[in-house]
This record gives sequence, C-alpha cells and structure tokens, in this order.
Amino acid sequence: MIRSARLALVAGLGLLAMGSAARAEIDPLTRQPLVVYADPAKAQATAIPREVVDYPTRQAPGTIVIDSTARRLYFILAGGKAVRYGVGVGRPGFDWAGSQTITRKAEWPSWRPPSQMLKRRPDLPHFMPGGPENPLGARAMYLGSTLYRIHGSNEPETIGQAVSSGCIRMLNEDVIDLYERARVGTRVVVAR
Repeated sequence: MIRSARLALVAGLGLLAMGSAARAEIDPLTRQPLVVYADPAKAQATAIPREVVDYPTRQAPGTIVIDSTARRLYFILAGGKAVRYGVGVGRPGFDWAGSQTITRKAEWPSWRPPSQMLKRRPDLPHFMPGGPENPLGARAMYLGSTLYRIHGSNEPETIGQAVSSGCIRMLNEDVIDLYERARVGTRVVVAR
C-alpha cells in the first residue's frame, strides 16, 4: 500500500491512495499511463518547481551542473538558459565535488545497497526490485565508475535537503524529465 506521506509514480490506473490526490500522466519513454499520487500538503511543502531559467555559463549545452550548496541541478540549454530542478544531496561527510559522466541509465532500477551502507544500516534489504517503494525511484543515471547516481526518490520530502549518502535525489517526475534530456556520455559537474 502506498503511504499517503510519500509521492509515488505508479504504473497503471485505478489504484487507490488514501488521503492522496491523483492525476494521470503518460511515461515519455514507454508511452504507458502513469498515475502520480501525492499527499497535497506534503507535495506543497516540498515543491521546488522545475523551470527554465537564465544561466550564463561556459559549460556546453547538454551538460549537467549540480550546485550542492543551493541544492539545484541545471541542465544546460543553448542561449544562456538552463532547466533548473530541485535536488537532495549528500549529507555532511558524504558530500562531494568533481566531474563525472553518465555511464548508464535505467528505468525503475533495482537497488543493492553498497557494503559500506549495509555496515551503517544493517536493517536495509540486500536487494530491492525496482518500483514505487525503491529508494532509486523512477529513473537512475549512473555516474562514472562511482557508487553515485542521479536518481528519483521514494522520499520526496528530502528534496532540497542534504541527507543522502552522496547520490543526487530528484522528484520522480523531474528525474523522468532529465532522463529524457540526458544521454550516456553526458558530462556532470558537481560543485559545492
């Protein structure tokens, strides 16, 4: 059952979410119907709107720039513009900066917590199939040969915060949008 305090992208129609609002959308990759369930109070409290903004930069169009301090991700467009998204970033001690490339992309990815994370959190499952309750959310873009990803989330309330183990978290609807724009080989610059 989907908890009303979470936002989940759920394939299929006709599911009930107690205390939640629903709206139908089409998955841009599969062209299948999606239902977006959200607790309206939680969604409004954590909403960071995706928008096209002025963003003069020397980075090439198609580059992703993550401003960890501001907790924003920019997908660089031509003409000094960028699509700006809200993100969650690594908590103190797990934050990082540098440049990577997207080496792999996955829809509704499965998740295997790294051994270091399992040592810190032995309560975590050793494997979780893809789906609405998976911490990686609707899409994941893997960064270089690191353990870091840009991915969706089953905890939308963490967007705009520094709480992850180094991954960049996005709302599921935002990560689907970015996934469509970014390609394998896309340069990702993370700045503090």
